[in-house]
Amino acid sequence: MHIREIPWLEPVEAAERLKPLGGLSFLDSAMRHDQLGRYSYVAADPFGKLVVQDGKASWNDEELDMPPLEALSYYLDLYQLDNQPDLPPFQGGAVGYFSYEFGRLLERLPEPVKQKQGNVPDAIWSFYDVVFAFDHLKQKVWLISSGLPEHAEAERTALSIRRADVIIAELAKVPKTQSTILPRIARDAWQSNFGRDAYKQAVAKVVEYILDGDIFQANIAQRFIAEMPQNYSSWSFYKALRRRNAATFAAYLDHGDIVVASSSPERFLSVRGRDVETRPIKGTVPRSSDPEKDRTLADALLASEKDRAENLMIVDLMRNDLSHVCNPHSVLTPVLCGLESYASVHHLVSVVTGRLGDGKALPDLIKAAFPGGSITGAPKLRAMEIITETEQEARGVYCGSIGFIGFNGNLDTNIAIRTVLFQGGKAVFQAGGGITALSDPSAEYQETLDKAARIFDVFATAGEVRS
Repeated sequence: MHIREIPWLEPVEAAERLKPLGGLSFLDSAMRHDQLGRYSYVAADPFGKLVVQDGKASWNDEELDMPPLEALSYYLDLYQLDNQPDLPPFQGGAVGYFSYEFGRLLERLPEPVKQKQGNVPDAIWSFYDVVFAFDHLKQKVWLISSGLPEHAEAERTALSIRRADVIIAELAKVPKTQSTILPRIARDAWQSNFGRDAYKQAVAKVVEYILDGDIFQANIAQRFIAEMPQNYSSWSFYKALRRRNAATFAAYLDHGDIVVASSSPERFLSVRGRDVETRPIKGTVPRSSDPEKDRTLADALLASEKDRAENLMIVDLMRNDLSHVCNPHSVLTPVLCGLESYASVHHLVSVVTGRLGDGKALPDLIKAAFPGGSITGAPKLRAMEIITETEQEARGVYCGSIGFIGFNGNLDTNIAIRTVLFQGGKAVFQAGGGITALSDPSAEYQETLDKAARIFDVFATAGEVRS
């Protein structure tokens, strides 16, 4: 492995410079935090791509005769690397997403009436031999070049240096400063699959399921879609989004005809060595610019019986999911209903940890826990059935997961909320909330709008984005 420490530059600037190489993946801790927002990663020009479409896996456009998770496990094992403990956790590997529908490949679930917008793949994972890893706490950045996919030592060493030279040369090309004017996409340009009354009726129906004993809760979302002006810059949009709605688990994935821009605050799964962590969010209130009112809103969230009950149910679900692949008695809850504050909302967040069991690998963990309980409900499978019945269409990337799976066995993924999909001249995003027996339909509808507000604001604000 060839490693170079280079002078500090902002990750977004590195992403801007490497974007012309194609296949850009930017895992962006836009909201700085000593633990959750410490690292960012930039990679481009992958040597391989694993795509899952309609339940079938392909590698570099060649269909594989193996199930998708088995295919993922095969390529992770094929390119396995030793972990370098003094570097950030991601040192080369796969970056991409699992869509919400990937969960249908893991369990028997009904198909939605309407298929996903644009037939979005169930998963896309790009495999990178060169990664820029940024440590915001130390203000250091490393280029990590593995020499993959070569296996022979001499060839790998030569390729790792050669590839590092090429990528560094690209990074040295400072783009000419220019401005992009983002056109204004007005609020009324967005169409929802639910009107206010329809969403309230959906909430009422889910409450009936809860009172009948079918489930304890379910997450119901509304989807917004709008036509984009010709040549609309998804990259300029993302740069505006990360400024207006900085998040610890933000991401920008460029797959050519499909672009994903996420400002998620929620970690789904993290693995360091054998240590596993998940951080479910349940409970949300909008923030206020008035400090006293903002504190009052936060205190009300902490005291909310409904939100705490919702959070506790998901914690129980996630503890159960982790217990299937973690060592006995290792699953703990060090934080229960803690307050975390972001640009536009306060959240209640819990932390569940465990120790991955002997003989268990990352694909086993994904199979046990995907999709995250915070965006399904409990019990998970029945909640997912009710979600399909109620929403009647595929979610796509929304409520799936975005992140990295390292050749060294490390993993970090988000829950894909606050996430926009650009495809075919359209933009799509969703916002939802957990429904419990205590849910008020009007309040639940308003919560979806509170969560969507910052994304609407970025689209609606025409302005200059410098690059």
